[in-house]
Amino acid sequence: MVLAEDHVLLREGLSRLVAANEDMELAGTAGDLPELLALIEREHPDVVVTDIRMPPTGTDEGIQAAAWARHHAPDAGVVVLSQYVAPGYAVALLEHGSAGRAYLLKERVGSIDELARAIRTVAAGGSVIDPMVVDQLVRVRTRDSQPGLASLTSRELEILAEMAMGKSNSAIAASLFVTERAVEKHTNSIFAKLGLSEERDVNRRVKAVLVYLSRQQAVG
Repeated sequence: MVLAEDHVLLREGLSRLVAANEDMELAGTAGDLPELLALIEREHPDVVVTDIRMPPTGTDEGIQAAAWARHHAPDAGVVVLSQYVAPGYAVALLEHGSAGRAYLLKERVGSIDELARAIRTVAAGGSVIDPMVVDQLVRVRTRDSQPGLASLTSRELEILAEMAMGKSNSAIAASLFVTERAVEKHTNSIFAKLGLSEERDVNRRVKAVLVYLSRQQAVG
């Protein structure tokens, strides 16, 4: 794995935490986005752990790195560490699929065990989203009167699970042996029940996935 963090002390601390796990090898560290992209290209890591804001702009370099990796290192999982609860960052991270992506709040990564679990999860193609981020999203985007996930039918939950894998409607239809029109009907029902009917299609798909992931974390 490779690690990107512009604060030297934090970078060293995270490096030591990762080194404490025998099944993990730190191939290199970076302090800014260009260094990180060069490191990914050179080392071909299984997992990238990156701060969300780094030089050169200090805005969303971690999200940019994840998007770049999707095209140039598609097998690499990405764990984004952030101090920001704002769900917009998580939405951007998952915009083109949730597989192999994690969004964790720094203040809640209290031990190497929690970070290590996220690293192993994304390495296996799974997803981890901090529950606080999902909670904030649900409070902002759903109406109090809506029952949310509890109101979804078993078929709608199946489709939402497929959606969480980053699949298109046509791919979901093929997987569940139903028509694409049926998938569209069910996804529209899902969006309505989760209070996402007024969102852009990409945004509401991602936000529906975030809500689903929160349910999976609660069950686990």
